[in-house]
Amino acid sequence: MRLVSDTVFTEVVIHASAEELAALAHAVAEGGGFVGCAPSPDGGTLVGIETRKTSGTGARIALDAPRQVLVISGDPGARAILADNLRAMAAAEDGGHLHIDYFPDHPYLVEGSVPIVVSSPHGGMPTR
Repeated sequence: MRLVSDTVFTEVVIHASAEELAALAHAVAEGGGFVGCAPSPDGGTLVGIETRKTSGTGARIALDAPRQVLVISGDPGARAILADNLRAMAAAEDGGHLHIDYFPDHPYLVEGSVPIVVSSPHGGMPTR
């Protein structure tokens, strides 16, 4: 898995295999753990994703810049929805990507969440 922090669009792009996305979905659903990432020689990459359980409503995606870690936290319901979206991207067989970013009245993300783009393990744009 590779996490690239895009400073131009202020989003984090996740490149992962189907197995890695499934493992990330499991960690998000469980709300506790760390998924490490492969370092990149060209820089700009994060070292991993930490997941946490929190009280309150919604999920938050934050960048812990000093540690170079993406942190996903939230209540069980919100984390479950996000995990389902990650599983769906892992299972998609036609390529593409998934944008997950906050907007007013978002069904599970809270305001201030860092936008992420999850690339399909099959790359490119959808073929269907």
